[in-house]
Amino acid sequence: MKRWTRATLGVLGCVMASTAIPGVAVADQADPAVVWKDCPSYSDAAIVSMGYPKEQITAFRTRLERLECGTVSVPLDYSRPDGRKITIAITRLAATDLEHRLGALAVAPGGPGQPGYLDPLRVTLSNKENARLNDRFDLIGFDPRGVNYSTKVDCTGSGQMGGSPGPLTKEAAKRSYDAEAAGNKACGQSDSAFLGQLTTMNVARDLNLVRAALDQPKLNLLGVSYGTWLGAVYRSLFPEQTGRVFLDSVAGPGNSLAKHEEARVQATERNFRRFAAWLARYHKTFGLGSTVRQVRASVLKLGRDYDEHPKTFTDLRMPIDGGSIAGLAAKTSREWPQAGKALAALRKATGSTAPPAVKEAFNAQQPAPAPGATEWVNMTMNRAVKCNEDHSRRSFPAAWSAYQKLLKRNPVTGRASYFGAGCAGWPLPAQTTRLRHGDGSLVLAGHRYEFMSTYEYAAQMQAEIGGKIYTVDDDAHSSALRECAADVVAYFTTGRIDRGCPGARVPTP
Repeated sequence: MKRWTRATLGVLGCVMASTAIPGVAVADQADPAVVWKDCPSYSDAAIVSMGYPKEQITAFRTRLERLECGTVSVPLDYSRPDGRKITIAITRLAATDLEHRLGALAVAPGGPGQPGYLDPLRVTLSNKENARLNDRFDLIGFDPRGVNYSTKVDCTGSGQMGGSPGPLTKEAAKRSYDAEAAGNKACGQSDSAFLGQLTTMNVARDLNLVRAALDQPKLNLLGVSYGTWLGAVYRSLFPEQTGRVFLDSVAGPGNSLAKHEEARVQATERNFRRFAAWLARYHKTFGLGSTVRQVRASVLKLGRDYDEHPKTFTDLRMPIDGGSIAGLAAKTSREWPQAGKALAALRKATGSTAPPAVKEAFNAQQPAPAPGATEWVNMTMNRAVKCNEDHSRRSFPAAWSAYQKLLKRNPVTGRASYFGAGCAGWPLPAQTTRLRHGDGSLVLAGHRYEFMSTYEYAAQMQAEIGGKIYTVDDDAHSSALRECAADVVAYFTTGRIDRGCPGARVPTP
């Protein structure tokens, strides 16, 4: 998936705790202005490492020549508007059809912590339909506070620990929990004045000052993954300044990180039934069973076998255990052919080196960013936003008990979940925001079988803020801009959209 559409798996998450908009008035900044400057230059290697195919390098550079780059000064703390200022990095790709221009369309990036600086290029290069958005809209990109070219800090204290193969023991879990909680504490204390102001509400306020600096009466918004939460908060805070809004893979309001993980794993287990039916349909290819029940039994047995006898292959970075099997069972439909081949190969693997299908499934790595590339995600901002908005700071006994229940209720894919401390140890107070119902134009795209942002989240968000649900019949996170692009473009240009689209096709082996 392209960077600005990625869910970034469970590490990043896309669901923040719904919080109540406090009584602090949003400060007005007198005559905010954009300080325009030259855009960064990027080497071919940097362009490719940012996710653009080599064949798009020329098109990237052509659009980069049109891109305008600048910064907007905003208060660090909106309750102290005359205090410390920080800068928000922005870009604008001006509409090409000025006679029929419809306004400005801002792209709300995912994460939290992903940059949006180059999103105008990313949108227009993704496919021909999306490129049409730039005909009648100025496309606005921005790096949220704490990210990429905007003012940011990097905290210390990762708190990450490796584990041994096999089921997680309570003792190992406690060590991991304590290390993660200590890392949270160290991070939060490293620059509490700045980190305490990394919230979605403040990012929304920053975006509104960007709107004012660009002299736009309203912003249309395109939000994906975490950007859907940002879009919902912006619309709640600034309904009069909000135009048309399309939110794809909608975040769930009111869900703590712990509740989001529980919902995610339940949806993953549910989606495995589709995977099992697909594997059964191609039993001659995979040999895992000709019915859903047989496939499920085969996968469960394979997981038990590898937990009892973890296998270390000399050409894999990690040993294979029951958690590895659960991870294969938890794949989206786009990855079913690869995962099915790996599951089948692991039933017969005997040598010291991994079968090709297994190596392909487990040795894939995110390429390292080339010098000069934008950052992939700022994990300090990611942690700060999540923990500043999450009230579920569980003790170890509560976290361990919840994890055990999760494994019991989701026997096939539960082991693919991550046990962690969440925001335990984070030293800064949890802040609250309340979403507000509005009557403006809003589309909430929910994916029927998705587990990163479960389909139920769209209805939950609709109850909170209104809008129309648009159903995508796939399990692919934020695929609407790829699979339903014509509908998305038509919505922004006309305000009309139907009830959904088929989404990504289920592949054949």
